[in-house]
Amino acid sequence: MEFTPTAIAGVFEIELEHRRDERGFFARGYCQREFEAQGLQGIYLQSNLSFNLEAGTLRGLHWQEEPHAEEKVVRCTQGAIFDVALDLRRDSPTYLKWQGTELSAENQRSFYIPRGCAHGYLTLTPGAEVHYLVSAFYAPAHERGARWNDPAFAIRWPRTERFILSPRDASHPLWQP
Repeated sequence: MEFTPTAIAGVFEIELEHRRDERGFFARGYCQREFEAQGLQGIYLQSNLSFNLEAGTLRGLHWQEEPHAEEKVVRCTQGAIFDVALDLRRDSPTYLKWQGTELSAENQRSFYIPRGCAHGYLTLTPGAEVHYLVSAFYAPAHERGARWNDPAFAIRWPRTERFILSPRDASHPLWQP
């Protein structure tokens, strides 16, 4: 795997290393040793799958507070999404900055999102399926959310005819520094 740092401290794009032959290819999608060599935790307790019927579905921005903060490795296994990491770590040099990347079944890229960063994505195609590894168990009492269109973040989501949000995601409060 090839880990490429982004403009957000601790956020990486991950490219697979394909071993190709006449049958197709083989690639390792996760390896604890390779993650740890990058200084990343590399231990995951949950594997989550999200399927989205329509393009324009927006999920997020979500995170869990300590002691249940989580790292995520996100991959789009069907269709395409625009994936976003938002740095909410007050001591980070990239506090309140965001990084977005297109993940798709075609590009097979992954996105590593560290603890203290919010995560969200917008589906670019109908039938987008998203798989992610999570380093902490889901803890509803520690779940938090921020408004996807909060001016404090100024996230530039790709244009879409409409955004489809859950009532919960549509009602997250504006950021209070």
